[in-house]
Amino acid sequence: MFELYSYEQKQQLYSALTEFCTDNRRQLLDNNIQNRTRHLTLVLEDIYQSQNASAVLRTADCFGIQDVHVIENRYEYQLNPDVALGSSKWVDYHRYNRNGEDNTRAAFDALHARGYKIIATLPHENDVMLADLDISQPTALVFGTELTGLSQTAIDLADGYVKIPMYGFTESFNISVSAALCTFYLTEKMRSTPGLDWHLAPDEQMDVKLGWARQSIRDANRLMKKLAADLGLPEILI
Repeated sequence: MFELYSYEQKQQLYSALTEFCTDNRRQLLDNNIQNRTRHLTLVLEDIYQSQNASAVLRTADCFGIQDVHVIENRYEYQLNPDVALGSSKWVDYHRYNRNGEDNTRAAFDALHARGYKIIATLPHENDVMLADLDISQPTALVFGTELTGLSQTAIDLADGYVKIPMYGFTESFNISVSAALCTFYLTEKMRSTPGLDWHLAPDEQMDVKLGWARQSIRDANRLMKKLAADLGLPEILI
């Protein structure tokens, strides 16, 4: 949406737009962006229970992960508003759902092109424990469907495998619990690793904040177009 704008022009628009926010909301946007990351991202393959899909999106927001990638080969991704609690307004979720395509392969290709190492969450002969996972480079964690887990395509194309230690009789965690455990542990590890640059770049921060501000204001699209015109900026394509 803001591709035509320089960083300085985005700053101008953001400053003008947030004049229509409360002081508390403006401070919240500026504070939360400092903890946002794309160093870690979550990938969901064929999650069909809306409460699980929504819980993962909420988890991503709570732990500061900006992107969730959703693969829809067999099942459509659906949000449950009672579980998501508005998290879809603050997290960018990317859907891969073209008919007749292997959407898992398409998603993995897109993630690899962005420099991500793709880690499948399942027991495997080459797996590592969650505590031992190397997150020195951007990492995408992939979670599979509730019944059968990850597809063979996802398993074959993954760059590595991770498992959560378990000490009981049950063989696996619920998908939303698994995502929450992995996200909590790895975001804490990420934030405490010396020298690891996990923050969003300044231009990314401004794009995300503009999106958040847009979500915070009634009739924001009309207002943004008017503000852009008043500031002499290129027309926003919404």
